[in-house]
Amino acid sequence: MGYGDALMGAGLARGAKASGVRVAFGDGRRIIWDQHSPEIFKRNPNIAAPGDERAGDLRWVNYYKGNRIYNQQDASQQRWIWNLDWRPIPGEVFFSTLELQRAGQVGDDFVVIEPNVPWWKSVAPNKDWGKAKYQAVADRLKARGLRVVQFVNPKSNIRLRGVETRLSASFRDGLAMLKRAKLFIGPEGGMHHGAAAVGVPAVVLFGGFIPPSVTGYDDHANLTGGAEACGRYTPCDHCREAMAAIGVEEVVGAALARL
Repeated sequence: MGYGDALMGAGLARGAKASGVRVAFGDGRRIIWDQHSPEIFKRNPNIAAPGDERAGDLRWVNYYKGNRIYNQQDASQQRWIWNLDWRPIPGEVFFSTLELQRAGQVGDDFVVIEPNVPWWKSVAPNKDWGKAKYQAVADRLKARGLRVVQFVNPKSNIRLRGVETRLSASFRDGLAMLKRAKLFIGPEGGMHHGAAAVGVPAVVLFGGFIPPSVTGYDDHANLTGGAEACGRYTPCDHCREAMAAIGVEEVVGAALARL
């Protein structure tokens, strides 16, 4: 999952410093971070960094790439088996004053829509609700006088028409801007975990890949199309049908209810 994994890790570490410890994510000997950890854990006083293994204030948590707790791989079936006892805790992102000032250029009182999924991953088709549907949601919200924004970067294959676009130089910069929004609409993934971390309501398109009970948040609208999660990380008819069962009006209604 990438950024979402790091954000859920930050949730596991919430309040640690106030208890006199820092969380060390690793195997009890090594602190193990992935490529996204430095960006998400930056300035977080609750989390120990690699190199701090000998510090006296560590509380080890066996959560790292290859051991995420919330799932295990069934390679023979090309799927994830979900740990249904797992519940995510909203993460935290500690922004600098400069980061917040820079994000302030986007203003306030807007809705963020993210139509893109991680296109480079085999699971992408199972998470893709479709450009036309996202465009229809954006058009309906704009017709109601709402300001709609899409954050864009070089990996943004889908760009919506008629909405404001803001360059997101990094995922962290995107979260700093997202913090100023009043709603996020998009697929299950890093940005929906980011919305939870910065305290923004969300309408999340889950479909049939992963259960909202595992990576969803209670204060978000988590839409599945009525499907049970199959965990298939290769293109899957079940997941496509689940996404197709989520209608534009359902998303608009959920968005308006949270606005």
